[in-house]
Amino acid sequence: MNALYHCISKYHSIPSGAWDALCKTLTKVEIPRNSFLVKEGMVCNNLYFLEKGCLRGYYNLDGKEVTYWFGFEDNFVTSFYSFISRKPSVENIQALEDSALWSISFEALNQLFDAHKDLERLVRIINEQYYIRLEERFMAMQFKTARERYEQLIENSPHILHRISLGQTASYLGISQETLSRIRSQG
Repeated sequence: MNALYHCISKYHSIPSGAWDALCKTLTKVEIPRNSFLVKEGMVCNNLYFLEKGCLRGYYNLDGKEVTYWFGFEDNFVTSFYSFISRKPSVENIQALEDSALWSISFEALNQLFDAHKDLERLVRIINEQYYIRLEERFMAMQFKTARERYEQLIENSPHILHRISLGQTASYLGISQETLSRIRSQG
């Protein structure tokens, strides 16, 4: 839980009473490689903090898996659409490595918001950061070439190339595996 406290402190400091209340509501979740945290069609009831491991978010399109995010240590993850709207998820969240997470339910989180405004502010800041990353990704997919997206990946997240399969990386970049291989061989 130290990793969670350290991560939270980067966003917003919270009083010890709020931290204690949060800790009482958290549940440790461990999932093995290749298992699912969320499956398409189910309502996602939890927000997670990824303490150890690697997850990917993907959806199915015409029989193909389209990866659109990866989560690593010290990331908050969930099916945001489903978690917030309380509607069935359109995505799958799969463990790519054995993973350890801390979980809080939608209901518990909202009860904490009512009691501790600092936690509400913290989650708002985390959501804002998520939105910024989402918009950056959208702009990259719309306005950058495949090579530029690959170079941006190397610059901002080089660990992805060591932990994620070539096919999933290519899907994330919105290109074929062959195109990714060609870009990598060109230096």
